[in-house]
Amino acid sequence: MTTQSHHVDHELVQAAADVARTRCQGDNHTMAAAARDHDGQIVTAVNVYHFTGGPCAELVLLGTAAARGAYELDTIVAVGDRDRGVVPPCGRCRQVLIDYFPRLKVIVGAGDRLRTVSITDLLPESYIWADHQLDGDEPALFPTG
Repeated sequence: MTTQSHHVDHELVQAAADVARTRCQGDNHTMAAAARDHDGQIVTAVNVYHFTGGPCAELVLLGTAAARGAYELDTIVAVGDRDRGVVPPCGRCRQVLIDYFPRLKVIVGAGDRLRTVSITDLLPESYIWADHQLDGDEPALFPTG
């Protein structure tokens, strides 16, 4: 696997860190995420912790971005509360992110070792959901009628 590193968007990291510091108070919200869309707009969100497995900050961010009309995300980062710093996306988030934004860049690493990599570098040889959907020309697996 060849990992190509991209410019680190420190403003994006700071935006996520600010949200983690000011909005993640208590056990229900422990992670913040920030993403920049292709127009330069920054979108932020926090996770919703729940014993049933509530959504991570990255997944909440996808909904928040869509609600704001930001459909083309360029870069994303997640930061933990209590000054834990940048936290890489979990496996579920990696799969969702690659399905929605296959060209997305993700900021990972710690301290002065932050780097920006492609989501495909974080999930090599991945299953791509869109690649396995039926075309309009193919028969449905569960025909109706």
